[in-house]
Amino acid sequence: MWQRIRSLIIKELLAVWRDPKGRFVLLVPPVIQMLIFSYAATQEVKNVRIAVLNQDMGISARDLVARFEGSPNFREVVHLTADADIAKVIDSRSVLMVVHIRQDFSRAVSAGGQASVQLILDGRSSNASLILGGYAQQIVSAYNNELSQTRRGPPPASIVVARSWFNPNLDALWSTVPSLVGILVALEGLMVTGLSVARERELGTFDQLLVSPLGPGEIILGKTAAAFLVGMAEGTLMVTVAVFFFHIPLTGSVPLLYASMAVYLLAILGIGLFISSLANTQQQAILGTFSFMVPMMLLSGFASPVENMPDWLQYVTLANPVRHFMVIVKGIFLKAMPAGDVLNSLWPLVLIAAATLTASTRLFRRRAG
Repeated sequence: MWQRIRSLIIKELLAVWRDPKGRFVLLVPPVIQMLIFSYAATQEVKNVRIAVLNQDMGISARDLVARFEGSPNFREVVHLTADADIAKVIDSRSVLMVVHIRQDFSRAVSAGGQASVQLILDGRSSNASLILGGYAQQIVSAYNNELSQTRRGPPPASIVVARSWFNPNLDALWSTVPSLVGILVALEGLMVTGLSVARERELGTFDQLLVSPLGPGEIILGKTAAAFLVGMAEGTLMVTVAVFFFHIPLTGSVPLLYASMAVYLLAILGIGLFISSLANTQQQAILGTFSFMVPMMLLSGFASPVENMPDWLQYVTLANPVRHFMVIVKGIFLKAMPAGDVLNSLWPLVLIAAATLTASTRLFRRRAG
């Protein structure tokens, strides 16, 4: 039995490796996706254009405007001349934020009174607007602190000192790249298994496989094992790129990472084999793969935190293997997650893997019969 399964595994690996297109798909696109998505799929807001309408032109107002111009978060500061210009630049999406300094700003600052600065934000980009508003608040707060130090008066009542754990420099790549490891491993695993049985049907070799000494269980086991080896190799490539190219710190246990990746891959491969057993052509398999992959990504916590989703949708995400592995891979990379915490996210993956592999095996037996 094991000799027959071993021969099938070798046959599956050779079928992938001997195909030049197959080698290209397995090696080149994952690396390119890793490089592009790491910089493109960031939630940082940098190098944006903002506008300033300074109707004061006093020393204090010019000092505050200079701080906005010197901020590394803003690529360009456009100077407006009239109130009517605000609507024009916001409507045309020329800028995401307008800083409006009124005529009495410098006079209020000199008198020690309350000087207000108005921020006009483009709500069509809600996340970017919130972040830009935070940047502006930081600049104004730093300016207020310096004013309080130069004046003769009581010191500020309190000072906020922020400290970020696990990502002290708040580098977006530290958060994005580990997440992409989980997403790209899932994508490649689904593609390899999703095309496996469909390719046999399309090439006409599926019937030959059924009349061979291999039983349906041995066929599904051999195809799963071959795809598992390919997926682990892809995962190793992704982790290598993350550590040595992007210099993401891998602070946790490497054996724990690979053990979790193995269970995660089994859960993903079960879904891929289910799709492949249903599909009659490779085109149908590809469409089915992306039909599963898009909601899995959206419900993984990569784009938005799971905690921000409605309660009923949070329960739905519990059936998503990407959601659980996302917690593990980011925890092992960034905060040396201990084994106990890893197991808390690993046992749901074990249940999902058991369910998907069982369902795909039963469907394959039914379709093969």
